Amino acid sequence: MLFRGLVTVVIAACLPLSAGAAAKPAKKRAAAVAKAPVKASKAVVVRGVKRTSLRTARVVVPARPSFGQIAGLHSAADPLDLKSSVALVMDQDTNEVLFSKNPQAVLPIASLTKLMTALVVTEAKLPLDEVLTISQDDVDTEKGSRSRLTVGTQLTRGEMMHLALMSSENRAAHALGRHYPGGLDAFVAAMNRKAIELGMPATRYVEPTGLSSRNQSSARDLATLVKAAHHYPLIRELSTSPEHQVAVGHRNLQFRNTNGLVRDPDWNIGLQKTGYISEAGRCLVMQAQMAGRQLIMVFLDSAGKYSRIGDAERVRKWVNERITVAAPVRATPTIPSIVSPITPVVPAAAAPAAMPVVPAAVVLPEPASEKAHETLEAPKLTS
Repeated sequence: MLFRGLVTVVIAACLPLSAGAAAKPAKKRAAAVAKAPVKASKAVVVRGVKRTSLRTARVVVPARPSFGQIAGLHSAADPLDLKSSVALVMDQDTNEVLFSKNPQAVLPIASLTKLMTALVVTEAKLPLDEVLTISQDDVDTEKGSRSRLTVGTQLTRGEMMHLALMSSENRAAHALGRHYPGGLDAFVAAMNRKAIELGMPATRYVEPTGLSSRNQSSARDLATLVKAAHHYPLIRELSTSPEHQVAVGHRNLQFRNTNGLVRDPDWNIGLQKTGYISEAGRCLVMQAQMAGRQLIMVFLDSAGKYSRIGDAERVRKWVNERITVAAPVRATPTIPSIVSPITPVVPAAAAPAAMPVVPAAVVLPEPASEKAHETLEAPKLTS
């Protein structure tokens, strides 16, 4: 009888402790569940105690639409069934437009910006062997993209430009602008002056990397930029380099070209640059020889990771099958522009008063900056 009494006392004393001990984890679980999206709940009664089990589901965030998708540019049909909402194919020697699709639309251009960055650096004739240092100022706060060039990395200006053109290295491009005489603001002003000088009225730059969606241009303007940049052997060489190795501290880092077509023997590419941010879609500009002609190709706002490459292949096949070799005297196009021009659909970024502004047909809001979505292709924010 005494033994039973002792057991009863021990059990009674332990019950509050067990309940109290379980209360803390229960509160933590409840707090965690409150933050998580709930898929379903199920109530279970066990020995008179009602317990609720919650199952959570991962939330899949849909891809943010590009400016071109918001404006409905992808609804424009074309005979080649391109996935890019904007496209232009132009003869570099005669300026003859062989193919066009929404060529006047003004859209974000992502890392195509770096082609102008390289052009301004090259024309400034700054020493390519000068050592530049990556600083905290070069770290991306716009999209949160990653980089293998850590703060404190030292490379020559020539190496920085190589990585910016070939691998679309954002910190390298930003460092090029920051080390320009007068600093970053002076560099961006020089980029916009060069755009005006080349006759690119729909183009605006606010920074040298392309991470900002306020860097905008049209297919016609970008064809003009490609033609100007192609005059410089250094830009041609660095942009089409398949891969490059640089020494960073005690390590050798291997970088590859973001455009796999430079490694394709079926292509003869003289200059290229890729670009991507969610607002711009997949972008690509190239100068290439085909069908005996020097052609400039521009693809903007392509939907799908490899769609810009597919579009380039479709155009190459079409050119080789349909377009004749250019005559010494400019002739009537074998096939005229296929899709009628469309007025700009995205407002150009704010610019100094002295710079003419091209009005846009549709005013689109600036999307909020997003964190890592797609950098270095896995995931990669820009290319």
